[in-house]
Amino acid sequence: MTRAIDLTGRANIRNAALRLFAEHGHDAVTVREIATAAGVSPALVVHHFGSKDGLRAAVDSHAAQAFDALFAMDEGELAEALTAGGGASLAEMFARAFPPGSPLPAYLRRLLLVNDPAGAALFGRWYALTRRLLDSMTEIGVARPAESPAVRAAFLLVNDLALILLRNQVAAAIGVDPLTPDGIARWAAEATDVYTHGAFVSGEEPS
Repeated sequence: MTRAIDLTGRANIRNAALRLFAEHGHDAVTVREIATAAGVSPALVVHHFGSKDGLRAAVDSHAAQAFDALFAMDEGELAEALTAGGGASLAEMFARAFPPGSPLPAYLRRLLLVNDPAGAALFGRWYALTRRLLDSMTEIGVARPAESPAVRAAFLLVNDLALILLRNQVAAAIGVDPLTPDGIARWAAEATDVYTHGAFVSGEEPS
């Protein structure tokens, strides 16, 4: 029981820090403010994490694991989602990674846009995963060979990250939060159509 309470206490402090870091940036937040938000003493924060840097590392790890859910599909599952109207599957991936009310999108947006070293490391990690997935899908014949696989992998990753980086702007443009189940389903359906059929007509239309 003590171990379970300990884990719950750690998660409570981590989640409080995540929300404050997302709103203000980790440099602007103190251990005392985190403790107050979590309803614990500053000494307990230090007990669990050693320092604010240790807590920051735990928050970064939690954020990375949440986004990793977007890469949970293997190439076969993703191919089916992209070619068989599987927008719901992609929507479920986002919903698992970013539940309603989660501060994770705001935190990741801050990391990626302020040139934070942790954000750069996460982008590199996710890019490598995207590249491996694209290479595998090309090998099994469900993705067309790219003239520049490196550029195509970056393009696909940036499209996914756009939902996080431009969440508020996209919501205002399409009338629904793109990180809610309905918004993700709409976004995934349109993105899937563009990926599989293209967005533009090339050459001359047949007469």
